[in-house]
Parts: sequence; C-alpha cells; structure tokens
Amino acid sequence: MATFKKGPAMELVQAALYSNFLGTPSYFWLIFVSIVIGLLVLDLGFLHKGNKEIEAKESFILYAGYMAIAFAFGGWVWWAKGAQPGLEFFTGYLIEQSLAMDNIFIIATVFAFLGIPRNYQHRVLFWGILGVIVFRAILIGLGAALVMSFSWILFVFGAFLVFTGLKMFKTSHDKPSLEDNWMLRLIKRHFRVTDRLHGEKFTVKQVDPKTGKLATFITPLFVALIIVEFVDLIFAVDSVPAIFAVTQDPFIVYTSNIFAILGLRALYFALAAAMHRFKYLQYSLAVILVLVGIKIFLVPMGIKIDTALSLAVTISVLAGGILYSLWKTRNDMPEPLPVAKRQES
Repeated sequence: MATFKKGPAMELVQAALYSNFLGTPSYFWLIFVSIVIGLLVLDLGFLHKGNKEIEAKESFILYAGYMAIAFAFGGWVWWAKGAQPGLEFFTGYLIEQSLAMDNIFIIATVFAFLGIPRNYQHRVLFWGILGVIVFRAILIGLGAALVMSFSWILFVFGAFLVFTGLKMFKTSHDKPSLEDNWMLRLIKRHFRVTDRLHGEKFTVKQVDPKTGKLATFITPLFVALIIVEFVDLIFAVDSVPAIFAVTQDPFIVYTSNIFAILGLRALYFALAAAMHRFKYLQYSLAVILVLVGIKIFLVPMGIKIDTALSLAVTISVLAGGILYSLWKTRNDMPEPLPVAKRQES
C-alpha cells in the first residue's frame, strides 16, 4: 500500500497554521476570519441583495442566527482552548453586547436626522461592519501591546471606566443632538455633500454650483456611514478596555467583540423601533461599566474576580435594567426622532 509522504510545501503550510500569532495558533485566526467573511458574503450577497426594508421579525431571526454562530464558536473555543478561555469569550461577548446597545440608539438618531430610509440603512450598517473589523483590530492590538509593556495601564483603564460609568448616570436622560454636531459641520466643510439621496449610491458626479464644473459629491448615505463609524470608534474606547478586565488574550477580546457587534447590527432594526422602551437601560450599562472598572483596577494588585461570577453579575444587571425599562415604559408612546426632510432623486 502506498504511503502518503509530506512534501516541503505541506510541511511549510502546517508550520504556518500551527505557528503562534498573538499567543494563539494561526489556524484559530484563520477559522475565525473564514466564518466572518462567510457571514458577510451570505448577508449582502444572498440575504440582502436588494435594498429592502428589514422588518422586526427578520431582524430577530438574523440576530438569533448570529448569536447561534457566536455560541457555537465560543463552544469550540471552550473545547479547543479550555474552560477558562471559553468562559472569557462568553463574558466578553456579553459585556460588548451590553455596552454597545447605546450605540444602536445613537445610530437610529443619525439615520432619522439625515433622513435615511429604512431600506437603505442595512447598506450603511453592512459597510460600517468592515470599518469596525479594522478599527477594533487596531484598538485591541494597541491595548494588548500597552498591557504587555506597562502593567500599570490597567489602573488607567479601570479608572477611566469607573469615571465613564459615573458620568453616564448624570447624562442618562440627555438626548443626542445632531443639530450643531461638530463632525457634521466638519464633513460639510471639507466635502461636497448633496442635499438629496441618490438611491444606494455613496458618491455621485454632478456640477458644482460654485465652479460650474463636474465634481464628486458625497450623499447623505455616505455622511451617515462616516458618522456611524466615528460613533463606533468612540464607543470602542469604553468597551475594549472593559473586556481587558476579563482577559488580556487578544484572540478572545477581538473575536468576542466582532461576534457581538455582528449580532447587534442584525438586531438594530428590531431595537430601533422600540428604543423608547429602553430609556432606563443606560443605568444598567453605567453599573456594568463601574463594576468592570473596579475589576480591571484590581487585576494589577493581584486580586482577580472569578470570571463566572463576572458573567453572572453582568447578566443579572443587564436583565434587571431591561425588565425595569420595559415595566416602567409599558404605557409610553414612541418619542419622535429628529428628522431632516430629504427627497430622493
């Protein structure tokens, strides 16, 4: 019987797959990247090829699918890397989902103000995911490098999260406003922006009234994409340090972050329609930030709070905030969002 003999190329591939990248075998990263690419291709290439409006029911189904895949991936991490990394993945996933919920409400306000129809919102969110994947990688890589080089940076992370959580208590009833937003002014100052939507296009060619020449203009759809990316970057400054309280493993931090964001973006269309029912949720998020900040502050002092306990407390605080919000607002009517009327050409 002929025996299979490994050639130099096969040995090279095997060595590359099992080589460590940021403390984790490369094939772990390859599996993760393959799953994310597959989800994005399935999402835009098959499920949402046209610009159709996503209803709440479809949004919940999509979210359930993304969550099932995230839980399956977490189960595989548990099996392949051990119970502790698996538990850290699920804790990081839940913390990111909790803290990113505020992000959804800000995005809904941006879409309403810029007059982005619901059938085009998925396109903005989809392309926004690509930016999230890149920017989160940069932030997490930078955070991991800082933690490895300067252990005292965890004190800074912890203090920042506690401060942010306490500040959130004071600003819990403040409504985001885009009327005089500095970023919107900056975009309009440095880019030519059309007054109308042009279908699903991010840019269009048209005559500049100032010069009389043909020029490239960005549409309100592209303005929404820029602001959504910036908002996510701002929220990542809170959520990324929070997950470093759970683990300093870049693989666990990054994968739990991305899976959580993918799921929440799918849930956006269901939550955005009922955001008035979650007006007290911010108190829960503030409590989670403070508790996580204290936890991360204790790590350099050699005091480590059990990950299972952290997961249980996070679930309890989040569930309490959701249930209290739903009960408190059971008779409330939806609050009108700021809307800038736009016509589509």
